[in-house]
Amino acid sequence: MTYKESAELMSDQSFQGRIKVAVLKYADSIMIEAGSVPAHNTREKWAVQTMQNPQMVAMQVQPPTVMDPAVQTAGATVTDEALQGAVEGVVNKLL
Repeated sequence: MTYKESAELMSDQSFQGRIKVAVLKYADSIMIEAGSVPAHNTREKWAVQTMQNPQMVAMQVQPPTVMDPAVQTAGATVTDEALQGAVEGVVNKLL
C-alpha cells in the first residue's frame, strides 16, 4: 500500500468496525485464559478496558494494525483471520 492508502485506511470507519470486532474477540479469549499465562494480570486489565470501551481501543489499535504486513499486502480486503492475527500482534506489542 502507498502511504496515502495506508493513511486513508487508518481512518476508515468500516475497517475500524472490523478491528473493534477483533479486539473484542481477543479480549474474550484473554478473559478465559489461565491465570498462569505470562503477564496475565496486565492482559486481563486490557481485556476489561476493551470490553468497557471497544470503540476507543479500536481507534488506538487501528494505525499500527494498518502497518502490519498482512494488511499492507491486502489492504481493506484482508481476511478476517489475517486481520485477527494482525490485531493480536499489535496488542501483544502494546502490552
